[in-house]
Amino acid sequence: MAAPCYLGWDFSTQQLKVIAIDEQLRVIYEDNVHFDKDLPEFKTQGGVYIHSDRLTVTSPVLMWVKALDMILEKMKSSGFNFSQIRALSGAGQQHGSVYWKKGSSQILKNASSELPLHQSLKGCFSVSDSPIWMDSSTTSQCRELEKAVGGAQHLASVTGSRAYERFTGNQIAKIYSQNPEVYKQTERISLVSSFAASLFLGAYAPIDYSDGSGMNLLQIWEKTWSKSCLDACAPGLVERLGCPVPSHSVLGPISPYYSQRYGFSPDCKVVAFTGDNPASLAGMRLQEGDIAISLGTSDTLFLWIQEPTPALEGHILCNPVDSQTYMALLCFKNGSLMRERIRDDCASGSWDEFSKALSSTAAGNSGNLGFYFDVMEITPEAVGIHRFNRDNQKVSRFPKEVEIRALIEGQFMAKRIHAEKLGYKVCK
Repeated sequence: MAAPCYLGWDFSTQQLKVIAIDEQLRVIYEDNVHFDKDLPEFKTQGGVYIHSDRLTVTSPVLMWVKALDMILEKMKSSGFNFSQIRALSGAGQQHGSVYWKKGSSQILKNASSELPLHQSLKGCFSVSDSPIWMDSSTTSQCRELEKAVGGAQHLASVTGSRAYERFTGNQIAKIYSQNPEVYKQTERISLVSSFAASLFLGAYAPIDYSDGSGMNLLQIWEKTWSKSCLDACAPGLVERLGCPVPSHSVLGPISPYYSQRYGFSPDCKVVAFTGDNPASLAGMRLQEGDIAISLGTSDTLFLWIQEPTPALEGHILCNPVDSQTYMALLCFKNGSLMRERIRDDCASGSWDEFSKALSSTAAGNSGNLGFYFDVMEITPEAVGIHRFNRDNQKVSRFPKEVEIRALIEGQFMAKRIHAEKLGYKVCK
């Protein structure tokens, strides 16, 4: 009998990735499909369509399904033994949404194993291009939602975040207001994560608590949909969303489609998928008091938190590992590009020189402090370069080594301050 293994999927913005691990967590297979390169017929750039208004950003739903077909066929061609898979789960880019047309549940359930899945499902979506996390076209819907529930802070206190353009509730409100017939034809709304789980389950998978708390719709304390938020977005929404479930829920056995077409065991379990950020907290095995920081184009900070205090900046999500606790998420737009500019200006473009300059100055930077925002920041909403000397006087420039330390200390001090505002306590 083949040794048991487990599959993990990542439906991200630019590619679909898969990894197989054995019971000792050793990687035994990994692969990916890059949307732009491997599926050129969809004509995406970076996996997305940026519309003419530069605010609307979508991705074609069928591209995700076809990518799944492609990667499974690659695995099959390589001789991968699907029968050894005991369970699978995964992550999806947060805030994207998928709109299933009436009657699609039966098509999904009865998909023919003789056909690639994308051929069976090509008529199943009332919205062919899904709004995703990069979309910022719903400002008016955000303002209407906040007004309807008593203000931005009250919305944050209920759902974990003030209204954000990319959040699903506001995207649904836009579709309902602009295309009521399309909304009427929709029988189920999934997040990218629950959509991906649905493909494997052969039925509509529920939204998990953690990814669901990035929608401006879920009461994060009670883990139920907020009626006032639903009513502010669209009618009949609770039926279209289904009941949310804990992020570690076993949803059921894999669809017979996969047993017949690829040789999966009928006993293979599908575990709820979640968002990419909650999946990172789970994958890094964070515990209470831990902080993880991703230093990318945007810097992202996330942490396990016991007693959150939702604020106008940052997000509180339900913890994917422990449904009784929470995770805080902060995003800072001025990340690696800002650091690279200061490196180029002050260290001749060399990270080695940058590190030496940083080491040459003492912690605290002799009281010199800087805040560096080349573009409008998210947390806090500010722009520009702001330098202060030890006497708290604004100055126009620092020596190069002082500039470098001011940048690094300013960025990380801001992360700590905003994390503490959300309820994080620094352990003594």
